[in-house]
Amino acid sequence: MPQSADPGEIDRAAQLLRAGRLVAFPTETVYGLGANALDAEAVARIYAVKRRPLTSPLIVHVVSTEMAQSLVRDWPEAAERLARVFWPGPLTLVVVKKQAAIPDIVTAGLSTVALRMPAHPIAQALIRAARVPLAAPSANRFTEISPTTADHVRHSLGSEVDLILDGGPCRVGIESTVLSLAEAGLTEGRPTLLRPGGISRPALEAIIGPVASAPEVQDGAHPSPGLHPRHYSPRTTLYLAPHGKLPQEERQGIYLQHRHPPSRTNLPIHQMPESAAEYAAALYDVLHHADSGNYDWIAVDLPPSTPEWEAIHDRLRRAGSRS
Repeated sequence: MPQSADPGEIDRAAQLLRAGRLVAFPTETVYGLGANALDAEAVARIYAVKRRPLTSPLIVHVVSTEMAQSLVRDWPEAAERLARVFWPGPLTLVVVKKQAAIPDIVTAGLSTVALRMPAHPIAQALIRAARVPLAAPSANRFTEISPTTADHVRHSLGSEVDLILDGGPCRVGIESTVLSLAEAGLTEGRPTLLRPGGISRPALEAIIGPVASAPEVQDGAHPSPGLHPRHYSPRTTLYLAPHGKLPQEERQGIYLQHRHPPSRTNLPIHQMPESAAEYAAALYDVLHHADSGNYDWIAVDLPPSTPEWEAIHDRLRRAGSRS
């Protein structure tokens, strides 16, 4: 599928967004469900369609650092350094918002806003044409598997989206890294990694020094999207299978193998990619296929616990949560 959309489709999508409607569009991470971030009623439609709690803030997508800076009260020097290296790309920065610029519904009532500049050319063209920043969580029902193709969006949300722009499979395949630079979000004076994602912790630390890990989320508004205990989840029960140890069940399941063979035989095996980047790009599509395969369970061979796999472990842990 094309990495660039027909200009007429982009113009139509931009008109819908300016009219308060919802447009699903591709980014390099996952497909987003976009609305005008400056229109509180349009953003409320995102929450309604996704069935998402209002305590989970949305990421605001911009097309330039100038657009980002127009929405914030403070643009830290660390934000400038990180944006220079990783924007456009799969990095979301949480900074203090300009109170009058962003409706509270976008930020779950918090004083901060999460900002990202997507790298996908369709996303960039859409924001430029709409001439507004776009609030856009993943284009799926809340807690379910994120979409990495337009078909995933159609299957999940159907006619509740006014338009779906098809840009083919997403290159990164998992959500962006979310890093808090807001003073209230620092941990022991260090920037805080709220959600691991497409940019690794070592890559961040190479630019700004040590990065802290976020504490467990308490009640109330979450400081970042993606922090609900159960997230990215198939409807089929998902088990984590360290060293290939499978559940003792007679029912039929499928095993997603990385390096360890399963502890028992006579079941379908899907071989996952060896590298972390290729694994991330394939993960959600594989889960979508497994979820539609009439299996009773999905078991996942856990990959290594090294820094480049941190985001994968986060997604698998939440996908397998029963909470």
